[in-house]
Amino acid sequence: MTAAIIVFTILVVSVLALGFFAARWKGGDLNQLHEWGLGGRQFGTVLSWFLIGGDLYTAYTFIAVPALMFGKGALAFFAVPYTIVAYPILYIVFPKLWRVCAKHGFVTAPEFVRGRYGNRWLALAIGVTGIVATMPYIALQLIGMQTVIGGLGLTGTGLGAHLPLIIAFVVLAAFTFVSGLRAPAMIAVVKDSLIYLTIIVAIIVIPYELGGFHAIFAKMSVKNLLLPAPGPGSSGIYSGYATLALGSAMALFLYPHATTGILAARSSEVVRRNAVILPIYSFMLGLITLLGAMAIAAGVASMPQFAAGFKAFGPSFSVPALLIHTLPGWFVGVAFAAIAIGALVPAAIMAIASANIFTRDIWRQFVPGDLADATEARVAKIFSIVMVIGAMLFIFGLPLKYAIQLQLLGGVWMIQIFPAIVFSLFTRFYNGWALLIGWMVGIGLGTYLAALNGFHGSIYAFHIFGFTFPCYIALATFVANVAIATVLSPLFEAGASDRARDVTVLSDYA
Repeated sequence: MTAAIIVFTILVVSVLALGFFAARWKGGDLNQLHEWGLGGRQFGTVLSWFLIGGDLYTAYTFIAVPALMFGKGALAFFAVPYTIVAYPILYIVFPKLWRVCAKHGFVTAPEFVRGRYGNRWLALAIGVTGIVATMPYIALQLIGMQTVIGGLGLTGTGLGAHLPLIIAFVVLAAFTFVSGLRAPAMIAVVKDSLIYLTIIVAIIVIPYELGGFHAIFAKMSVKNLLLPAPGPGSSGIYSGYATLALGSAMALFLYPHATTGILAARSSEVVRRNAVILPIYSFMLGLITLLGAMAIAAGVASMPQFAAGFKAFGPSFSVPALLIHTLPGWFVGVAFAAIAIGALVPAAIMAIASANIFTRDIWRQFVPGDLADATEARVAKIFSIVMVIGAMLFIFGLPLKYAIQLQLLGGVWMIQIFPAIVFSLFTRFYNGWALLIGWMVGIGLGTYLAALNGFHGSIYAFHIFGFTFPCYIALATFVANVAIATVLSPLFEAGASDRARDVTVLSDYA
């Protein structure tokens, strides 16, 4: 593994250095929040494609989706249709959000909601939801990076076991502080190029070594090749699969890091173009998912040299084991560096996005006193470091299962802000207080149903008139959220209309 370690180290160190260089890229006063936290809204089509794609397709995606294929089979492919469904939402909704935010100087989605309803408590609820849902997401990037570091054999005991990861994320925090969104935008180009290279090589070389795709699928159990057919009186896993894909698609671009990547674009037309070309990543995701099937065919789980890795990381070790087993040592270093850099890029954007929200929607709104522009940017920079350190403490202090469970809850929580953001771009029917109550119902009910599942799964079996309908918890509770907000809005509007507090005008949404 010496060659792999050398190549891995050179690539990761070079990328970390690139993060500091990015501070001088594309100019701009980084003491202004929109320059530090949105890159000055000057990223064109190609750069936004790399940034948004690098933001959404993370190290954990590279590790977890094939691991799900490795463990559960065809169910893992829900990730492909859900990303495809997400892009029409991006095309229809987010160019409009970009235009309104750019005109009024909004840096975050919660800030747009506050402008629309004049309700800082609703904006606070949306902002806190985003930050809380993002923390375990950053932690999962650390897990992805930990897995490849373990695959390289860079292990130890106590602090030594985590030292490479700690060093990488300390440097990440530093270049995020210095360079803001410019750093992950620049690094995303390198990261995605390496990942595409890795996938192209893997999808050609590994099937050739294993006897072709026919031989690969022949070694999978029949029950894992297809979703099980539903039984009498139930829609079975079919409805769970479909609602999971739809609900995940609705929540995807509401995550703070995704919205930040969108708002950093140069124009609404750039956002629209990206909705058209980003599905290239979905094609890549399908190829990544197949790595799980290849790992089964290669039999890596039964190989003695990988026993320690599977014991430490479970099915998540299937991809590192497969790459080590089938590819040349030096190229394993390239592939592992792609995954590791795939952790650094989204982690940086997540920290920046959370810092933007904390500064604009919490600190500026609830801490007394005027906040000068330079002070505002400094608060955001400091909070970005807090997010990275918090994620590290999160993953080192809690068992892995808790990070995964909270990330599962993240999707349930994030969809609850859909009405306040997305509906508000198309109608002023809703009242801010009604949306806040709907949000509370959705968050509470979603958390309750996840607890009934023991936090082990996001599909809940609803029994309706003798028929069993498994459904993604997020989508079911979203319906309850919308119903409450729809019923209460006319009542609130009759007694305490908030339309006069709307700082936007109808022409903003044309």
